[in-house]
Amino acid sequence: MAFFIGLLGTTLSIWGIGKIFRSRMFWDIRTSARMATILMFVMIGTMHLINPSALTYMIEGFLPYPKLLVIISGIFEIIFGLGLWWESSRKISAWLLIIQLIMMFPANINVAVNNLSAPGGLPSEAWYTWSRLAFQPLYILWVYWVSQTNTSKTA
Repeated sequence: MAFFIGLLGTTLSIWGIGKIFRSRMFWDIRTSARMATILMFVMIGTMHLINPSALTYMIEGFLPYPKLLVIISGIFEIIFGLGLWWESSRKISAWLLIIQLIMMFPANINVAVNNLSAPGGLPSEAWYTWSRLAFQPLYILWVYWVSQTNTSKTA
């Protein structure tokens, strides 16, 4: 949920700034959403690298080498997120992010089922950890949507 609020807020900020400064690049909401997605995945991936121990609890006990897996997932989030920037790598990066989001879903299920605290100091209440599961398909759709080429040209 917090990630979605970040995506939405960053998208609207970039789009609004584009409108204010008449930047044709950011007049299109999908382009603004793509930039927001890049920023959010790079930020989250960086957090995985800075403090991987803060996330290992989500997979400890059912996957080997939890710290290494958190680091690897952070590296991939950064690489695949940045890949959304260039049209030549956008589709493959989006599909790889979607696969990664699907692969990370069991960790979120583990947090909800075992009543663990949400990562990053987010609310630990059951309503929040369970609601995070509902947002995963939304993230997948969002990543797919931002990877699509804009069909209309805005002047």
